Parts: sequence; structure tokens; C-alpha cells
Amino acid sequence: MANRDESRGDAQIIPLNSEQRAAAADGGEPASRRPADQGVRPLNGVRPPRAKRPTSRPARSTASNGTASNGTAGAGAEDGTASNVRAADGRGGRRAGSGAEHGAPAPESESGFAESGDLETALAGVLAFLRRRITGDYVVDEHGFDPDLTEHVIAPLLRPVYRDYFRVETRGLENVPDVGGALVVANHSGTLPVDALMMAMAILDHHPAHRNLRMLAADLVFAVPFLAPLARKIGNTLACQADAERLLTAGHLVGVWPEGFKGVGKPFNERYTLQRFGRGGFVSAALRAGVPIIPCTVVGAEEIYPMIGNAKSLARLLGLPYLPITPTFPWLGLLGLIPLPSKWIIEFGEPVPTDSYPAEAADDPMLVFELTDRIRETIQHTLYSLLMQRRSVFF
Repeated sequence: MANRDESRGDAQIIPLNSEQRAAAADGGEPASRRPADQGVRPLNGVRPPRAKRPTSRPARSTASNGTASNGTAGAGAEDGTASNVRAADGRGGRRAGSGAEHGAPAPESESGFAESGDLETALAGVLAFLRRRITGDYVVDEHGFDPDLTEHVIAPLLRPVYRDYFRVETRGLENVPDVGGALVVANHSGTLPVDALMMAMAILDHHPAHRNLRMLAADLVFAVPFLAPLARKIGNTLACQADAERLLTAGHLVGVWPEGFKGVGKPFNERYTLQRFGRGGFVSAALRAGVPIIPCTVVGAEEIYPMIGNAKSLARLLGLPYLPITPTFPWLGLLGLIPLPSKWIIEFGEPVPTDSYPAEAADDPMLVFELTDRIRETIQHTLYSLLMQRRSVFF
């Protein structure tokens, strides 16, 4: 192997010894041509390791918690200035501080402080909740509704399911009044009444007034030993006309699902086809209270538990309206109770006013039937429209 000296016009071949060949193979200059460092003395004839050459490519700045996840800026230009990056959650990235631009040590990650602050805030909230429960500093109304428990215990448990699992998209919340009584009427589906909980979460989290939805539930809900007290505490009350009128007159936001068990327990081949809305008792309650009726449409709940069969004999033995058979239940045991992660859309339609009708209108069966059929047709047409807009079941 030889080195070519190009300082002269003609090429000169200089032979290299074994040590020089090894140095050339490492990418450096031959030992005989490198200037000796007077401050470094070889030990036992071994040359100390050479420092790495600087490269023109800037080093990437990484934080201990990951820059991609929290949206902080890394070194993106050769002059050491920080570039703005957009965080994965859709918010704008933070600009790096002046200390990083001038080569000073980077400050501790802002997200670390944010996570610590969030943890302290959550812990403080838990301690405050426990203090209120111990001292009795909370209110339960005449129907058993406990807003403190609902907003600080039940809602945080349901929020990840609403936001991350079903990825609920809510529309038309401006049609829900900020104050005063109103009756929200929705389609019912899903084998289990999960749609009612997701509607309540949509109004509590995304409505400007963060109102609580008082749900009218069937008798079976209050017959189950462990479920009955919890249902009362989160705002459910018996689906009867007297309780509905009492809540509406008091200015509450009330939710009703007129299909009942016929809707929530219908087979999968009848999905998104509304069942009969009963005799219109909810319309009579709204007419007597003089509150608006808000049609609500839910798309996505039909696919969480596709009901392909019904064990009717066993259901009658257990005192249940139906016993669903799905692609996963009972074949997978308890795992079959995990709902499928379908994509949800909840749309609140334009309210139907009732305050223009006379007081005796609630006793007019023809008017009640006409309004009931009008609400049902509105929800059915909205279902068809949303299904046409939906790209797929799970996206």
C-alpha cells in the first residue's frame, strides 16, 4: 500500500511501513507525516486514542422524556438555534429557551414540571374529595343524585373510554340550553346501555355549561342489588312520567331513550332501525313542563356488542329481557364483555319547542302521537345521514 503525494506536479510513491498502513486504514494521516503532540507521551509504545473529528451534521437534542411525545423543540439547524415542532396532541410546540440557543445547559424539561404539577393537582383533588366525604360536605338531591361523586370519581373513569377508546365526536351541543329544563330524546342500542353514559359524558365535558344529564332508566336497573345505588348516585331515576315532570319542572336536563329494551337488545341485522317509541309519555311530560325536546342521534353503539343471537329461555329463567350472544360472548368468557372499539358520533339536533302549546295539550293523544312520530322520524333520518358520512365502523 502506498500514499500519493500530490503536492508536486508529478506523483511520488512513498512506501509505508506496517504502523503507517494501520494509521491510514483508520482514516488518518500516516504517523510519519502527522505533527507530534508535544504534550502527549506514548505509554509503553502505545499511541493514545485520537479525538473524534467534528462533523458538519448537528447533534440531535433529545430529552429524557422524549421530544416527539411532548412536542419540545430539538436542535434542528447547524447554527444551534432551536426549531419549532408541533406536538402530537395538535397544540403548537414550545420554543426552546435562549439558554439553549447560546450553548448554555438546557433547563429541566417543562413537561416534567407539567407532569409533576398534574400529579400534585390530582392528588390534591383526591384528598379534597375524601375530606368532603368524611365531613359530609356534599349534596345529594331527593332522587339520590350525587354530583360530587359523579364529577370526581365516575367521570374520570369514563373519560378515557369516551375520548380514547370510542373516540366520540360530538356535534350540535349549541342546541342544548345552558340553563333551564330540556328533554333529550335519543335512539338506544348496543346490547348494554353504554350510549347513555357516553351522552352524559359529552354534555358534562364539552357543553359550555358542563351540565349533568339526568337519565330516565328502566325498572331493571333499580332491581340489581349493586347497580341500583350506583345508578341513583350518577343521576338515574325511574323512567316514569311523574319523575320526568318533576325533574323538568325543576330545570334539569333529562335524557330519555323511548325504545327501551326493544332498542338496546335488537339483533345486529336490525341495527340503526328505530323501534317503536312507546305511547309518547316523554312528550306529555315535556308539554306539561313547557320545555323543549332535543332529538339526539348516536352512531357507533350498535357495533360494540354485535348481537347475533338471544338465549331467550335462559333469559326468562334469569328474569332478563334478553340474554345476548355475540361473536365474543359467551365464547371468550369475561373477555367477551369487552366492547369493540367502534368510532362514535353523537349529534344533538335542533330543539322542538313546546311552550307554545296550551296546558291541556299534554292530554291530547293525537298531538302527543304527532310530536312523538316527528321526533322519531328526525332521529331516523339523522341516522341515515351520519351513516353515509361515516368512513368505516372503526375509523
